[in-house]
Amino acid sequence: MTQSPAPRPPMTLLIAAPRGFCAGVDRAIIIVERAIEKYGAPVYVRHEIVHNKFVVDSLKAKGAIFVEELDQVPDGVPVVFSAHGVPKAVPAKAEERGLDYLDATCPLVSKVHRQAERMVTAGRHILFIGHKGHPEVIGTFGQVPEGTMTLIETVEDAEALAPVDAENLAFLTQTTLSVDDTAAIVATLQRRFPSIIAPKGEDICYATSNRQTAVKAIAGRCDAVYVIGAPNSSNSLRLVEVAEREGTPARLIQRADEIDFAWLESVSTLGLTAGASAPEVLVREVVDRIAEHFAVTEEQVETAQETISFKLPRGLEAA
Repeated sequence: MTQSPAPRPPMTLLIAAPRGFCAGVDRAIIIVERAIEKYGAPVYVRHEIVHNKFVVDSLKAKGAIFVEELDQVPDGVPVVFSAHGVPKAVPAKAEERGLDYLDATCPLVSKVHRQAERMVTAGRHILFIGHKGHPEVIGTFGQVPEGTMTLIETVEDAEALAPVDAENLAFLTQTTLSVDDTAAIVATLQRRFPSIIAPKGEDICYATSNRQTAVKAIAGRCDAVYVIGAPNSSNSLRLVEVAEREGTPARLIQRADEIDFAWLESVSTLGLTAGASAPEVLVREVVDRIAEHFAVTEEQVETAQETISFKLPRGLEAA
């Protein structure tokens, strides 16, 4: 007589909403896909269009070629600039070479670029809160003359700052930062420099804020949290930090094959979310893999609804 398999232990999955793709990521991916339809393959893309290997590999399969610098793009082929934004010198170089280019910069990042230009034109020195080396930071610094912007990464940086003209400062932020960390840095800057000019509206984008709020809503009810996202995705890394600050162990994974079932042995309630560059198909892949080992009950915890969408560049709408 054959033994029936041991029953799978129960597992409650609290799935955060909103999660996954934001409007800027959606738009950037569509721009590459429409460019391939319009021009034919290959279409070159400077830098990963968004920070997600699955998305990048899917676009490669359709005819996109990803490069780090414009010098790697041959003459006579179209090039797309990533959602993170590029320094002004990049489109200028493309124009100089006569390249057709499409700018997939997220409109919320472009908004920060325009504010930087206005602040510098008004004679302000900008304190830019962000992470050194991130493409969005590089792109924003490249909008204004050298020496008109200083990077601030931590509260300690804000405390140590000794500006030449403390009465003519402004601040801006990267769009994918920790809401709480940024608030602490801004509070330090405003205490030290009361006349500092703030951006019009919040620079941290709606999607970053919403995903962090959603993680806070589930973390306290979970034994552990998995965040689906890439190790170079700023907003995904922030989601791990948000969960850990709520006292819940959290890990970043890219795909279902990175699930550590030993880590889940004593977990009966698992939180699940995805960074703004991670498609929903990866969330379902992770849920399905967990369901092979546990008797899963899914509960979606929604803290906001997102209805924002962004227009495509002219010429691609009906491509």
